[in-house]
Amino acid sequence: MGKYASQTSVNQGSTKYAGGRRRLSLWMCFMVLFMSWAGYTLFNQNSQIADTNAELVKKQAAKAASDEAVLQLKHEVNRLQDPEYIGQLARKDYGLYRPEEIPIRPDVSSP
Repeated sequence: MGKYASQTSVNQGSTKYAGGRRRLSLWMCFMVLFMSWAGYTLFNQNSQIADTNAELVKKQAAKAASDEAVLQLKHEVNRLQDPEYIGQLARKDYGLYRPEEIPIRPDVSSP
């Protein structure tokens, strides 16, 4: 009878911890699933952040270019307020001269 009593105590010991092992394995399965989901979410968000950063860099470059164009246009507007500059444009682009000015044109026919 001593031999059978020790076997039942071993069986009772293994059944005693069977619930704990089951809970531990369920917990581990849950943790693996959760960590897989968290890893997927992290990877997905990192790729979205990288795409957004690339788009931001492009837009900042476009903004810098448009700011430079605005500064050039403001400079041109300020220059157009000067009568001397307007006279230079009229002479150069349209061939207009003041009545008292005599235009000097190079002779293109002589070698």
